[in-house]
Amino acid sequence: MKQLIDLATWPRREHFEFFSSFEEPFFGLVAEVDCTHAQAEAKRLGVSFFLYYLHHALQAANQVEAFRYRIEAGQVYCYDHVHASATIGRPDHTFSFSFIKQHADLAEFVAGAEAEIAAVRQASGLGLSERTGRPDVIHCSAIPWVRFTGLTHARSFGHPDSCPKISFGQVYHDGAARRMAVAVNVHHGLADGYHVSQFLDLFQQRLGG
Repeated sequence: MKQLIDLATWPRREHFEFFSSFEEPFFGLVAEVDCTHAQAEAKRLGVSFFLYYLHHALQAANQVEAFRYRIEAGQVYCYDHVHASATIGRPDHTFSFSFIKQHADLAEFVAGAEAEIAAVRQASGLGLSERTGRPDVIHCSAIPWVRFTGLTHARSFGHPDSCPKISFGQVYHDGAARRMAVAVNVHHGLADGYHVSQFLDLFQQRLGG
């Protein structure tokens, strides 16, 4: 479900109109999170660490209203819930887009994600469809080979897009701690640095540490 935002009374109306006129309205930043506890907990539960942190990232994103705003036909809507369209790698080093439904329960989320990943790995191509390209998603990707400090995205400026994009980097050792870079890119007409910091704080709380 989604609710139409009344632009006439919306406090972000001028911000939305201003940044929506840009050829590139997205901005992004990279921050690190402490995943020491989360990695240990995923191991204890026997859950893929990728799915463990993806679940918590999605839960955190759903707690930030700005991450549920989408622009459709020039109007702004707020979705009740958003899901994940994650890039899933294959053994031949290609990848596909996917659709992974949000669940508050970790076990339900993992079960659905594992089924989707298995289907992706048995298929070929990018998996482009209305299902993977729906607007009520967060675009997610993992780059576990690189401890990145910056990240950009390939974008078609002619294609309307307002979905936040979250990328996760390599987990690395920092003494006894484990840390991971997280890149967050959002449409500036819908969200500011404050909202990105809200997401990162909530994500860190869910990871522990």
